[in-house]
Amino acid sequence: MQFPRLKSESGILHFVTTRRTPAGATPDTSFNLGEYCGDDPNTVRRNRQTLCDALGIDPTHLYVPRQVHGDRALFCEEIETRCEAKAAHPDAPEADALITGREGICIAVSTADCASVLLYAPDRRIVAAIHAGWRGAVNHIVTKTLDRMTRERDCDPQHLRAAIGPSIGPEAFEVGEDVYEAFAAAGMDMTAISHRNPATGKAHIDLKEAVRRQLLDAGLTEDHIEVSDACTCARSADFFSARREGLHTGRMLTGIMLKNA
Repeated sequence: MQFPRLKSESGILHFVTTRRTPAGATPDTSFNLGEYCGDDPNTVRRNRQTLCDALGIDPTHLYVPRQVHGDRALFCEEIETRCEAKAAHPDAPEADALITGREGICIAVSTADCASVLLYAPDRRIVAAIHAGWRGAVNHIVTKTLDRMTRERDCDPQHLRAAIGPSIGPEAFEVGEDVYEAFAAAGMDMTAISHRNPATGKAHIDLKEAVRRQLLDAGLTEDHIEVSDACTCARSADFFSARREGLHTGRMLTGIMLKNA
């Protein structure tokens, strides 16, 4: 899958995968691209090779971090080849966002309900891929990634393009009071990002809206932000969902790469 406005940017390549096995690929139960959910590493490696072949990416240039639901954003220059997706990498750096200005390096994050965010600064030729689950959202992973881009690479937020990928929707994302209070303590506008089910009294969070508002607060303009309306929990034929299937379900990848000038 791709976002229409990001697709129109000639300087980048980007994608969001689904769980569907591509036509012509080796038949498999699903197109899992996540290394840390208990799947056969050979299956994951084969699926990643299929993805790279389809997109024309060197598989050794596909960088995916070991995500820990934290707030750490790293430049690829800081980690060099430890993220290379040749196989499962126990030494991959722990981070939930990657940033790069290197052409031909595809950075990606894995999700199965969490929000994924892609950023592109056309003025500075910088891209970022962010994994924003609820913990990352309340720890402002998006804001901290943008801060590194603006502070260290002089990116202007008003020029940035952003896209928020498929994630769990508010109707499916019922949360306990601890999670609700965590969002409130993080300074979120709870009237804008949450509602309560009148029948159960349970709180529901709109994760994508919480992330979108962080982008706006950082200075991005509304017309530069694309948001997928797909709920990963509701669309079982298309997406993996940890809420629906458990934590050991597969993972999609959301990635972005600067093309060679």
